[in-house]
Parts: sequence; structure tokens; C-alpha cells
Amino acid sequence: MLAPPGRILEDSKMTPASSNIWCANTSRMGIWTSAACLLLQLVLAVNPLLGAQEVSSPPASAFSVETASRAYLDRLPADKKARSDAYFEGGYWLQLWQFLYGAGLAVLLLHTGLSVRMRNLASRLVRFKPLQTAAYAIQYLILTALLSFPLTVYSDFFREHKYGLANQNFGGWFGDWSKGLLVNVILGSLLMMALFGIVRKLPRTWHIWGAIVTCGFLVLTIAIAPVFIAPLFNTYTSLTDPKVQDPILRIARANGIKVDKVFQMDASKQTTRISANVSGFLGTMRITLNDNLLRRCSLPEIEAVMAHEIGHYVLNHVFKMVVFLSVIFVIGFFWLRSGGTWLLQRFGGRWGINGIGDVAVTPLVVLLFTSYLFVLTPITNTLIRMQEMEADRFGLNAARQPDGFAEASLKLSEYRKMEPGPVEEWIFYDHPSGATRIRTAMRWKAENMGLETTIASPK
Repeated sequence: MLAPPGRILEDSKMTPASSNIWCANTSRMGIWTSAACLLLQLVLAVNPLLGAQEVSSPPASAFSVETASRAYLDRLPADKKARSDAYFEGGYWLQLWQFLYGAGLAVLLLHTGLSVRMRNLASRLVRFKPLQTAAYAIQYLILTALLSFPLTVYSDFFREHKYGLANQNFGGWFGDWSKGLLVNVILGSLLMMALFGIVRKLPRTWHIWGAIVTCGFLVLTIAIAPVFIAPLFNTYTSLTDPKVQDPILRIARANGIKVDKVFQMDASKQTTRISANVSGFLGTMRITLNDNLLRRCSLPEIEAVMAHEIGHYVLNHVFKMVVFLSVIFVIGFFWLRSGGTWLLQRFGGRWGINGIGDVAVTPLVVLLFTSYLFVLTPITNTLIRMQEMEADRFGLNAARQPDGFAEASLKLSEYRKMEPGPVEEWIFYDHPSGATRIRTAMRWKAENMGLETTIASPK
């Protein structure tokens, strides 16, 4: 089913407050280093225009990236770490069961003739071929959603409550599920009408044109989601607190984004998770943070998170993701043509399916395409994770809040395993792990502490 779009992870300069953080980290070096830190703060705060004097930070070697990272990671209590590990590792199995469950439903619809009976009913209801496709699509999408409901309610409701990640009662959750189903039925029916129309009119090159149409549909969905889909699930308002909004807007404008507002959403009615996202495409692009982030995080954390999201915008990640998914679709449609043709030659008569242009073939198409995407999971996760790492580095450079970034990453431990193995992270993580993100922040902090800062008088 389609779901509201979503994603995660500040503008400030080196201030006395941030040098206080550095001093706290080096206090173990003794009273003389502490005195030097105090002197540095006084120089920065009291007389920032000393003529052509140079003030040097201690060398990077005085700050251990691994020690600082471990200090953050060790703040996570053992019971909470075990809980988040269990939740995230359980998600590995959940992905497998969801795939197998969906594959089983596809086989069930084919072998029992349910798909053919739905096609026949659609043919009796209307004579116009595109409307027959729509009538079949409505039956198929509703039936598969209902058959999948037991697993869905476990994974999205009971499991989330078990781990303390959900606030919604069952009635509220069911209402959102029903709205999601409605959106899925409308958009899915339109897409199926277009694709089966192409198959019937262009039987030799349908896989090429089908991939192109699917890519266009993807762009359309991304464009309309922030305006028409996301507001069905949450209320979006402009962020008005200047203490929060102004630093975010400064970062945005400093990086070439002509923006005058940031949006907030009432995600706390559904979840306890902190998050922010960049969504939309072309004229509908917007940057949004949820109210959990506002309520639970400090200003440096919020700046770090939002600088990350601005990074997605500046680095054109939405556009790049569209290109990447388009390649996935093109290869996938070639796989559908070859795999679907072979299977129909062997089993089409037994199933009562007349060819690839018969809407009753839909379960087979879904089975082939979801199998293809399941195999590609490590690759798609890696591509997304690379974009997230780029946005992490952009956010650190833009906001200059490494400790805020590390604190926010620590909060994500509520539902993400913090320290996976390298193979585990490569296969299952579509974002960098918490340990990776904290080390990235501490490495940025170490390298910037090692730079000399020259304070020159105006000419």
C-alpha cells in the first residue's frame, strides 16, 4: 500500500557555548588546559575584532574520535539497547515473512482461480476495457489488503505498541489504514488502467513503454503527495517559533533555497518517533519536522536534523532517487516480459489466463516484481544509505552542531539497532546506523577542532 512519504536528520557558528562543549570533553587534561579553554572563550566572546591576531584550537590529536563516540554509545542503558536491538532485528524476519506472505497470496489467487473470477465479474459489470481493468483492480486491491490484514495489524499496530513506539488507539490506526487503502485503490486503479492499455496496444514493446509510464506515475505521485495525500493522515502547519524557525531558514537561504517557511506535523498522535522529511517534487517540495522532534529535542539537535533535510534538497536527492528508481523499473519490466512469458507458456492454460494483456495475470506480475525487488534489497538500501550519509555530512557542515547531531542519533536508538556488523548494515540499513552517524559527527568535530581560526581586523 502507498503510505505517506517520510525521512531523517543545523546554521550556527563557533560560539562560546560550543567551545564550552569542547572544554568539557578535554577537562581530563588538567587545570592548565581548562584555563586555556576559558581564555579562548573570553577572546571569542569579549573582543572578536582583535587586530590580525591568530587563535589556534588544540590539535586534533587532543580529541579522540573513538573515545568521544564510545562515550555517547555507552550512555544507552543495556536494557534499552537490548530492546531496540530486538525490535530492529525482528524487522529482518518481518521483511521475509511479509514477502513470503505476499507471494503466497499471489499463488493462492492464481491456483484457486480467484483472479480469473474477479476478471469475469469485471467483464460482466462493464463493457469498456479500461473500466473492466479498473473494476478488476478495485477487487484485487481490496481483497489482497483484507487477506494481508492479520499480518499488517500485527506489524503496524500490535508490534509498535509492544515496543512503546505508538500512541494511536486501534480506532485511530484503523482509520488511517482505511484512508491508505482508499488512496491505494484510486492510484493503483489508474496505474493498472494505463499499463494494461499499453500492453494491449503495444504487445511487442509494452515493457519499454510500461516502464516509462510507471516512472511518470512515480513523479506524479511524489509531486502530489505533500499537497493531497499527506494531509489525509496528519495536520500540517507553518512553524512559527522564531527560535526554531529562524536558524533553519538561515541555513536554507545560505545554501540557495528561497524559502520563507518550514512545516510541522502532528505525528505524536500516531507515534513517539522523532523525524523530519523532505518531500515533494518540482513546485511541491517542502521541508517538514514532526512535533515529537520539537518537543523532545534541544535547539542544536533540531538544527542538526533540519540541516540534514535541507541537504537532501540542495543535493537534489529527490530527483536522483527518481532516476535511480526509473532504472529499477526499466530492468524490472524486462524481467516481467521474460519471466512472465515463460510462466504463462507453462501454466497460463491451467490458470485460465489468456496472456500478458489479461488483467487476471496481475497476481503473477506482482509475484515477479516483488521477488525482483526483494532480491535487490541490499542494493536499494545501499543507494538510499549513501544519500543519507551525504546529507549527514552536508548537515554537519551547514549547521556545525556535531553534538546536536550525535544526540539526535542517540534518540534514534529507540527503534534502530545502534551497532550492527558491517554486513548487517549493508543488507538491512537504508540509513547509516547510530554508531556510524555518531562517529561521523565526532570525526567532523575532531577535524574542525584542529583547524586554525584567524580573526582579522576590518580594513
